[in-house]
Amino acid sequence: MTSFFANFLFYVSLFYIAYLVVFSTFSFFAVLVGAHKLNKNARMKKYNKLAIQNNEPISILIPAYNEAVTIVKSVKSLLALDYAKYEIIVIDDGSKDETAQTLIDEFGLFPVSRPINNELFCKSAKAVYEIVISGTMLTLISKENGGKGDALNMGINAARHDYFICMDADSMLERDALQEIAEPLYEDNRIVAVGGMILLSQCVRVEGGKAVSYKLPANLLVCMQAVEYNRSFLASRIFMDAFNGNLIISGAFGLFKKSMIIAAGGYSTNNLGEDMELCMKLHGYCRNNNIDYRIAYQPSAVCLTQAPSRLRDLVGQRRRWHIGLLQSLLAHRRVMFNLKFGWVSFFSYLYYLLYELLSPIIEVFGLITIGLALYFDVLNITYMLVFLGVYAIYGTITSLCAFSQYAQRFRIRLWDMVKALILCVIEFGFFRNLLVVVRMLAFVRYGRNKKAGGEIRREQ
Repeated sequence: MTSFFANFLFYVSLFYIAYLVVFSTFSFFAVLVGAHKLNKNARMKKYNKLAIQNNEPISILIPAYNEAVTIVKSVKSLLALDYAKYEIIVIDDGSKDETAQTLIDEFGLFPVSRPINNELFCKSAKAVYEIVISGTMLTLISKENGGKGDALNMGINAARHDYFICMDADSMLERDALQEIAEPLYEDNRIVAVGGMILLSQCVRVEGGKAVSYKLPANLLVCMQAVEYNRSFLASRIFMDAFNGNLIISGAFGLFKKSMIIAAGGYSTNNLGEDMELCMKLHGYCRNNNIDYRIAYQPSAVCLTQAPSRLRDLVGQRRRWHIGLLQSLLAHRRVMFNLKFGWVSFFSYLYYLLYELLSPIIEVFGLITIGLALYFDVLNITYMLVFLGVYAIYGTITSLCAFSQYAQRFRIRLWDMVKALILCVIEFGFFRNLLVVVRMLAFVRYGRNKKAGGEIRREQ
């Protein structure tokens, strides 16, 4: 029995070595690629004195459910954007608080009788309010509750322009964010969607509509999320953009071509990961219809969003994200090993399957294997500790490199750099394991309350 298990452990160890080496190599290489692209873009913008003033009209869609605390601040920031022509549409998705009334009172919105197209199915509108503020149309649609995807479909139906942006109600854009995210439209006519950069508002100080400094807050949970966000948006998304392989555009900030989204069927109303599901749906629609397309990522277009500051909110958010990931990959499982999808199939899909969706199962199985190896006394403890130590150092260096790259655009104190180094270690040792537990719970609880969105406490 011991001999059998020793052989079994040998092959399991080979799998884990390969699994971790591939992940570490990809993460480090992706960070280098991301850093190179950011530096290249910065140099191009520095020397390009005659930057194009984008003038493609854009509709900004904000689905809101119980967002009375932050919605006014968010809308005011949008009204100050540096862009020629755009409209703002807030979709109140049956809020139980005073979200709609807060907007009506603050901006003097008045009811209108306005027809709304029914190109995408969604729950019915109860009332529509509008007002023009400094040349920008502000629309509020009060509708029956149907979830975020349903609210966004309503917003698409109501949008007047050919391109729309979806963003969260607690998010704010830098003044030039529309200029930046629309820039790829003038460089490549194949663009059907563009994703923007997400930074945590708790870490950024804004002056004149521009993020000018970066400071890690006192809240440890927010700090660890900041490290995670920096690594994620710098590494995988920039890297996958090189071969048109991004499978997700963050629901907090993304630009889409309206006609293409309508043709693809719009947002899913029964998926907790509606942003990823839409992106995969776009890949499928374009590939199946032989449409030459591109889904781009624009790291210079910056959106500031709030991260959960309480553990219970973080757990709920990540559980929903993981269930949404599972739903999206299952719904589009035909992408896997499909030659028609090229790198999207053989790299992007497999990455999200192995290193995002299944990673908690793989890691828990690894811990069980270690326990059994200890029991049968066939574990080389020294080798295991050395290997995990090297892997931890490798991961910490990767995270720190990502943070340092972002530090180039901000005024960051030396203490924050030291704090970032400490947090990279804590994030790798604690936060990562916390998320493993949360994502395992998502598997266990899958099927229960699939539409439950939950609420996160907002900070003013």
